[in-house]
Amino acid sequence: MSRSSMARLAALALLWGSGFLWIKLALRGFSPVQIVFVRLALGSLVLIPLALHRGLRFPVERATWGHLSVAALVANAIPYTLFGVGERTVDSHLAGVLNATTPLWTALVAFLAGTDRTVTWRRGAGLTLGFIGTLVILVPGESVGGLAGPGGLAILSASASYGVSYVYMGRFLTGSGLSPIVLSAAQLAAGTALMGLALPLGGLTAPHWRLDAVVSLVVLGILGTGVAYVLNYRLIGDEGPTVASATTYLLPVVAVVLGVLVAAEQVTVSMVVGALLVLGGVALMKRPETRPVADEVESPLDRERAR
Repeated sequence: MSRSSMARLAALALLWGSGFLWIKLALRGFSPVQIVFVRLALGSLVLIPLALHRGLRFPVERATWGHLSVAALVANAIPYTLFGVGERTVDSHLAGVLNATTPLWTALVAFLAGTDRTVTWRRGAGLTLGFIGTLVILVPGESVGGLAGPGGLAILSASASYGVSYVYMGRFLTGSGLSPIVLSAAQLAAGTALMGLALPLGGLTAPHWRLDAVVSLVVLGILGTGVAYVLNYRLIGDEGPTVASATTYLLPVVAVVLGVLVAAEQVTVSMVVGALLVLGGVALMKRPETRPVADEVESPLDRERAR
């Protein structure tokens, strides 16, 4: 991997891994719905001009926009809102650790949906190990008031929603012939519209214009959503999805370090053990089976998971 790609990987891990801290800080002044609406709007303002500057074509077909709207719902609107709801009672570093279960949910949803029913011992063992790790994180008695309560379940549901989105996008949007930047920009625009409709339900409370909350929200939208998408696709294009998927292992590390250093959050032994089990399960699932070279064809779903 080139030095420039290593720098992009590190920047991407920092931007996405710090997102959980920015959400926690933004909650000091804004509701979850307000945070998601502004985040998606700012991300759109980064990607749409970039796509137009490159002369890329946006979709005009109703069916494509319908799929983009569904993707925006399950990949952006629902999980982003659930992370905000969950982090009202759950520490940011724990949210980052639980987010690492996303590949486990993706594999489970793909199997249930029939888009990928490949059964191997590594996949089965990885899923089992990963979900055992999730239980280790959730079960301890000291977490009952927060992590094992509604907040923790909201964050797990957000990760599961990501899993649904990857399967859906792999089936209906991957291979559409549209640029990934265009798809991302259009998806964020659709998500902004959806969250605009949701504002009357949870976004009309008066915000508190605290400097830390405002700065966190701006960073989350422009850097953590808009710029991060650009870095991700550049990394995939330069080094392939396997290298880009390394962020799966770096995100929780960044989330834990920032949570401890910036927000003075406490790390428990059960959280560390559970996180290692989850990441070990993900690594086991991602390790390819030994197959003849002729059979090693990457599926669109595999490429989508790397995002």
